[in-house]
Amino acid sequence: MSQFFQIHPETPQKRLIDQAVEIIRRGGVIAYPTDSGYALGCHLGEKKAIEKIKWLRSLDQKHNFTLVCSDLSEIGTYAKLDNAEFRLLKAHTPGPYTYILTATGEVPRLLLHPKRRSIGVRVPDHRITNALLQALGQPLMSVTLIPVDDDLPMTDADAIRERFGAHLDLIIDGGACHLEPTSVIDLRELPPVIVREGRGDVTPFREY
Repeated sequence: MSQFFQIHPETPQKRLIDQAVEIIRRGGVIAYPTDSGYALGCHLGEKKAIEKIKWLRSLDQKHNFTLVCSDLSEIGTYAKLDNAEFRLLKAHTPGPYTYILTATGEVPRLLLHPKRRSIGVRVPDHRITNALLQALGQPLMSVTLIPVDDDLPMTDADAIRERFGAHLDLIIDGGACHLEPTSVIDLRELPPVIVREGRGDVTPFREY
């Protein structure tokens, strides 16, 4: 069974955050809360952990993974941004958006869409996620925790433990999350393409 940490959503306990980061660094797969449902995460480029996440979510090789970043400058390391794209992201981060961008050479190949060389990136507005990212010092490789045959992300840590506890290394209980997934915006060309309308308001991107 996985470890189960109850972390305060407003004042995350440093001791538990540090233990969670150590699990990530050892190659573990974690379930953690974000500003848009719970997500599965692992260390960047950790092949066995990524394969486990694909298996848990029944993902094919064409699925875009998301790099969950601490801030906009970190996104610039892993995704190509021109001035117009940078201004758009600056205006709407942090928040419940996932942006599809062209990846730089810093992104491990196993995370890339095989044909488009694209990567999803996002900066969540959630204190537990932010504490994890600050302590880790690099992005989390992540996908939203949407079970097979469901359309919405899981929002309750106890339900995650009951359903996936045997396969995860850590579940972080940070309280209930929002039900809607992120809005997904493709920014590889402008005007933006709205791939999925979720919690984040897409009006500014439609009006661009």
